[in-house]
Amino acid sequence: MDGQGKEGSSNGASAGGGGGWSDQCDVVARAFVEYYYQTFDTNRAALAALYGQTSMLSFEGHMVAGAEEIGRKLLVLPFEQCRHAVCTVDCQPTPSFPGGILVFVSGNLQLAGEEHQLRFSQMFQLVPNEQGSFFVQNDIFRLNYG
Repeated sequence: MDGQGKEGSSNGASAGGGGGWSDQCDVVARAFVEYYYQTFDTNRAALAALYGQTSMLSFEGHMVAGAEEIGRKLLVLPFEQCRHAVCTVDCQPTPSFPGGILVFVSGNLQLAGEEHQLRFSQMFQLVPNEQGSFFVQNDIFRLNYG
């Protein structure tokens, strides 16, 4: 999906155009989003490895900090099985964390046994680590009612 919620190639320039870091930011953000939600839907316990000791998660207004606590929170959510369908992915580089990326996702969440999908929004701040990859510094999740 592209940043406008349409199926298609994700190798074009993201908002702001110009290529370079903008394209790299978009590629990293989309790869992360695909991995995150596939892992959430199939092996939620593995998500803790994406966070660090200073990471923070706000899930429906409940905040937890640190990779272990975040992992625990994700494991005790009141549903065992779900499926995410991502509609949009938007990203921006974060000058306050050189090399960091702010990622905003909107989509639908299908819970097992439920007829209707729930709409959600989620924001991630990805920060480079010493190994040349990224970890999730900040994560905010909200269901969208209405």
